[in-house]
Amino acid sequence: MTCRALVFFILLINLTPLEAQEKYSADPGVIEKGKLLFEEYCSSCHNFSAKSIGPALNNVTHETRKSWLMEFIKNAPQMVESGDERSIRLFQEYQQIMPPFTFLEDEKVNAILAFINKNMSLQSGKPNGNSIENPIPRSIPKSGEVLKLTYHSCAPPTGAQAPLARINKMSVLKGKKERMFIVDLEGLLYEIADTVWRVALDMRLHISNFLTRPGLGTGFGSFAFHPDFENNHLLYTTHAERVADIPGDIQLPDSVKAGLQWVLTEWKIEDPYLLPFSVKKREVLRIDLLTTSHGVQEITFNPTANKGDEDYGLLYIGVGDGGSAEKKGYYTLCSDNTMVSGSVLRIDPRGSNSRNRKYGIPDSNPYAQADDPRIVKELFCRGLRNPNRITWTHDGLMLIHDIGQSNIEEINIGVPSADYGWPEREGTFTVNPRGNINLLYPLDKDEVPGHYSYPVLQYDHDEGKAISGGFEYRGKAVPHLNGKFIFSDITNGRIFMTDANRLKPGFSAEPEELEVEIDGVQISFQNLLKPAKPDIRLGLGLDNELYFFSKANGKLYKVTGLSSTR
Repeated sequence: MTCRALVFFILLINLTPLEAQEKYSADPGVIEKGKLLFEEYCSSCHNFSAKSIGPALNNVTHETRKSWLMEFIKNAPQMVESGDERSIRLFQEYQQIMPPFTFLEDEKVNAILAFINKNMSLQSGKPNGNSIENPIPRSIPKSGEVLKLTYHSCAPPTGAQAPLARINKMSVLKGKKERMFIVDLEGLLYEIADTVWRVALDMRLHISNFLTRPGLGTGFGSFAFHPDFENNHLLYTTHAERVADIPGDIQLPDSVKAGLQWVLTEWKIEDPYLLPFSVKKREVLRIDLLTTSHGVQEITFNPTANKGDEDYGLLYIGVGDGGSAEKKGYYTLCSDNTMVSGSVLRIDPRGSNSRNRKYGIPDSNPYAQADDPRIVKELFCRGLRNPNRITWTHDGLMLIHDIGQSNIEEINIGVPSADYGWPEREGTFTVNPRGNINLLYPLDKDEVPGHYSYPVLQYDHDEGKAISGGFEYRGKAVPHLNGKFIFSDITNGRIFMTDANRLKPGFSAEPEELEVEIDGVQISFQNLLKPAKPDIRLGLGLDNELYFFSKANGKLYKVTGLSSTR
């Protein structure tokens, strides 16, 4: 966890303003330093007007003692262990706590707090007017079934504490022999053979400006093997870089300063069976984004497309909104077809008719023939906040998993030129990006039908706060799961299921919760991994079997059975 967790806990502490009043530096130099530190460690999840994964920063330095904040920032686990009543209460209530920030000197913590104190918003963030307090009152019911998981293997640690390994995406390389790969955001791509993890690519050895901090929205984002890998040996990856002196191929307006760049790279592998790979890299595309949050965390080819199909060999790129909707005055960066923030792009990585001549723009893209030079011809669809995973059902239905802002998690069907509404919509509700985007409102009864595309599955933040990618089960180990679509929530590790055939336009699928048995013990991921955040992801492994894995402990679990509790 980063500063988002810190602020999440801080905002729950109720001291009176008189108790909490302590001096914060008003020195412009200190505040500017605090701003830079805040942007590095905190801005990916927090701002001063609306909550993201954690709450907004309204009045935090007025409601909490500075001395307590300083101590809690430096070493929250130690405060819990020491018996600090407030820390224990927070730990017991939220079942997780951030790791120590002992590397931050007092001077830096003071600077961060000075910046926060200077920039607190006057907005309360509380519902008002006709805003909706509980958007989906119905709770997700239990399915009455227990998903059985068996420990498979463990990632080599890249951290000394949770997250022990920032494993983020699993994919299988199809061909004469199926091979299973998984990525660690710290820069490592592994092949897993049996239960042995071997480094296939260490990005840190090839990218001088590779950036992994802050922990959300940076690092080694995603990877995808070309569907004709057997012949061309091409691998594609995305990674984050700090803005330096390399201009983006797709830039922000001249008046807007980029806070991060995401880079799409093509790797030509000399011998695909010799690890680590011997590679030659080619930069394909560099995208400017506003902040370090909600970046380019997904690239994928359509696994259901065959040679000769129009979609074969076309690469889909999920681009988050870059935090622009959370920054006052920047929501327009993700609201029209002249920008890429909050969209899915589709390109031909082997083509050359793009502006930089390093990739192609498919003729079938919805805006490929646009006359307006400002239109981004790479756009496939838009109106998404954080399309962190894109998957397909066996019959070719494209599903975009979009992590929400303050209220709704959703799955959308990928359709050319569709607009899913963000930041004017979150799920099937209205948002006001010119005001407090923490609030939801009913849809306008006079809305033009078809203007926005709405999710085929959604749940609110009573149930979880960040949807993972999901898959339709087509394996053989658990026949009763065939045709079921399985997904989870990243923040609490709950696992959900619905019928895959219910995910279709014009319908709203209702999920059910699966209970979990891990190595013969029925226990939730949250209880298994506390106090760390579960950070649960899903992947399809060999023979289309389903796996779960956690950043908290770096362990990989295979789905091996299903039983009934009824």
